[in-house]
Amino acid sequence: MDERKPRENSSRPSNRPSSSSSSRPSSRPSSGKPSSGRPASGPNKDRRREDLPARGGSSDRRGATRNVSAGREVSDPRGFRGTPMERDQSRIRPRIFEPDIPEDVTGEELEKSVRAELLSLSAENAKVVARHLVCINIHMDSDPELAHKHGVAAAHHAGRLAVVRESAGYAAYRAGHYEIALKELRAAHRISGDVSMWPVMADCERGMGRPLKALNLAGSDEVKRLAKPEEIEMRIVASGARRDLGELDAAVITLTCKELKTETEEWAVRLRYAYADALATAGRGDEAREWFTKCAEIDHDEVTDAQERSLQ
Repeated sequence: MDERKPRENSSRPSNRPSSSSSSRPSSRPSSGKPSSGRPASGPNKDRRREDLPARGGSSDRRGATRNVSAGREVSDPRGFRGTPMERDQSRIRPRIFEPDIPEDVTGEELEKSVRAELLSLSAENAKVVARHLVCINIHMDSDPELAHKHGVAAAHHAGRLAVVRESAGYAAYRAGHYEIALKELRAAHRISGDVSMWPVMADCERGMGRPLKALNLAGSDEVKRLAKPEEIEMRIVASGARRDLGELDAAVITLTCKELKTETEEWAVRLRYAYADALATAGRGDEAREWFTKCAEIDHDEVTDAQERSLQ
């Protein structure tokens, strides 16, 4: 037994008893190693050392590893290896259809900020994803379904990147796959916290016939964080949800705002057109024609049919 003696104080005598092991019995259990000159004791005193179980307990204990060889059972220190189990098919990543990418598409066409977000991927994978994202932009207007397929492929290769999930969501939305779009945009929001896609998510709810859920999104706290263009888009979506519910006057009220006087912003045309259309649906024809005329006055690129409807 290892015992430490207290330090002696030479200035005054100690009244404490001696710490010598010969004068104090030990209360610690024996280490199990018989010392020289002392007989072995305990339940294994009459057994040879080689007959005792290996350190860690009895080989007969429940759960001990076994190996069956030549009709007898012996302990296998390496552990028992069972027959390999078949791989769970539900955990195998399924193959997807990947649309062809034109050879002249390199991925360098993306904005620098978007390419920077792909740097966490391997160089080879980043190039594939970048080329798919470029194809989304190329086909978004001319072939929305093909753009959606490129979005699915991009998300398959880089599903943990917000910019990829967001792009895939917008592509699905333009192709009319609202459930897929909502799933992708929710994922993008969870990853980045960005709320700019909130109006599109609300419109997806409308597309799936759930106007009340669209209104819930329109009334959420996240809307307060929207920039002005997205705020206007959310107003337009909320107005449409009111119309879906048959609340035609409420649809007009939702779009009645000071921003109707704005003429120079890009969103001004959409806001005026939506307001005029809501008035027409509510049966307020004269007011509707007035606002279709005001819309046509600032729709220099004629992206709407406001001029035509102002004459009806």
